[in-house]
Amino acid sequence: MYEFTAPFQNPSGSPIRELFKYLGEPGMISFAGGYPASDLFDVDGLQQAAARAYQDPNCCLQYGPTDGLPRLKHELTNLMAHRGVPCALNEMLVTTGSQQGLDLLLRVLVSPGDVVLTEQPAYPATLQALKLQQARVVTVPVDAHGLDVDRLATLLASGTFARPKLLYTVPTFANPTGATITRERRIALLRLAVQYRFLIVEDDPYGDLRFSGDAVPSIISLAAEVEGSRDWVVHFASLSKIVAPGLRVGWTIAPAEITRRCVIAKQTVDLCSAPWTQAIAAEYLSDGALERHLPRITAMYGRKCEALCEALRSQFGDTLQFHRPEGGMFVWARIEGIDASALLQRAIDNKVMFVPGKAFFADRLDPASLRLSFAAPGIADIEEGAKRLRRAYDMAAADSV
Repeated sequence: MYEFTAPFQNPSGSPIRELFKYLGEPGMISFAGGYPASDLFDVDGLQQAAARAYQDPNCCLQYGPTDGLPRLKHELTNLMAHRGVPCALNEMLVTTGSQQGLDLLLRVLVSPGDVVLTEQPAYPATLQALKLQQARVVTVPVDAHGLDVDRLATLLASGTFARPKLLYTVPTFANPTGATITRERRIALLRLAVQYRFLIVEDDPYGDLRFSGDAVPSIISLAAEVEGSRDWVVHFASLSKIVAPGLRVGWTIAPAEITRRCVIAKQTVDLCSAPWTQAIAAEYLSDGALERHLPRITAMYGRKCEALCEALRSQFGDTLQFHRPEGGMFVWARIEGIDASALLQRAIDNKVMFVPGKAFFADRLDPASLRLSFAAPGIADIEEGAKRLRRAYDMAAADSV
């Protein structure tokens, strides 16, 4: 009846958001969504920031510049400088969450059929965006140390596909694997980007959530060590995981000619991100509240990660294999002898949820894989959830006999 465009003739929604209908069930313990812990929100700090922001109600209630409120951009450039990333104002665009940054970048750079490289497994919303953009996705495997850059070099040298427009990666505490690309691999990746002239799209929502191990510099900060590579890096960041997702404040740092085009694309999408929440974010950052509050978040996430890993070992032994992350929000696992999708059905029956790994694959699915998020549930729920997951596994294993 309706003549939809090709990408929307038969679109599929987010496989993770499809699970949200179960969240309201009484007693459900969720390891599924990548939600930050709501009990760790700095409610008082944000209320105070909101009150200060609203002392200038016209700024909060009126339209704002498409590229972001100047006050917020100033605070974000200070934040990025603290992270070792000098940034000019014309290289920065404030977005409605970092996901909008990806959408705008794809709009201005990727045409149907263009080759885009992604790590695999990868963030499902990225795969969904690439599919709707009609890109040709070429996947690069990951291991415990993140993107396999040697494998990437082999793929690029093979000549089996056209020059890629970009490579998307979550290099620090990746979603879904929790893995972090080593410093050496980051340098090698920058050199490949210069050699083959593709953009590295560095999505960094979790970088501040380190609770163990030594920090690894961001890819964009390391670009200073590889001549010409800063021209080939786009960096996404966000306050969603470290302050509150309800603010919907993210930002993109990119070469000025890319940023200018993304600003024009954003004008047609929403004119500007909400000035009210931008003003709150600016006040929150200028007060130093983020630096004061972040240690509380990382300490608790470290405890939760430890609780989940210990509970999984206790309940499953070697049946469930996983790599323990040094930060972020996720544990990536493989379970022997059963399809994770079948396990999920039994898990929901037992009032516990996770995300089957197939949601994170563009090709060559791994049916035994699954993602568990330790951020939102409390420690008691984490321990109980692992017990329920074991019961679900026993039931699903019996089903398959």
